[in-house]
Amino acid sequence: MPFETMLKEMAVTFFISMVPVIELRGAIPVGIAAGLSPAVAYIVSVLGNLVPVPFILLLIRRIFDWLRHTQSLGPVIEKLERRAHLKGRLVTKYRVPGLILLVGIPLPGTGAWTGALVAALLDIRLRTAIPAILTGLLIAGAITLGVTMGVIHIVF
Repeated sequence: MPFETMLKEMAVTFFISMVPVIELRGAIPVGIAAGLSPAVAYIVSVLGNLVPVPFILLLIRRIFDWLRHTQSLGPVIEKLERRAHLKGRLVTKYRVPGLILLVGIPLPGTGAWTGALVAALLDIRLRTAIPAILTGLLIAGAITLGVTMGVIHIVF
């Protein structure tokens, strides 16, 4: 693959991994399908998925407080907070290992965005939350990569 094409595919993979819900679970298969090596797709996806985390941890409470006062978004914010608290039961009980598991199990409703939201709402400090979320991302990425490569080998 030419270098320019590879950079373009890396950028696409990076930005896909930043999108909530899709995150690295969607970015790794897309990167590999676009021709990136599995290792490059994994690394780029983990890094891209990690980018929004500090911003969520630092700003989400302020953003939620501001949006809660709007008529149209107030109920949406309340619903998001309720869902985050429900997802946060594991984290409340086990703290850091729970946060790692919440992020590391690649299922719908889990991931870096959810983990960061839960950590912010449970007042887990930045210096504790980021390593836990990164560890979870590494685990989720490895699982996703394994599943993706297994599917590729079954299909081809």
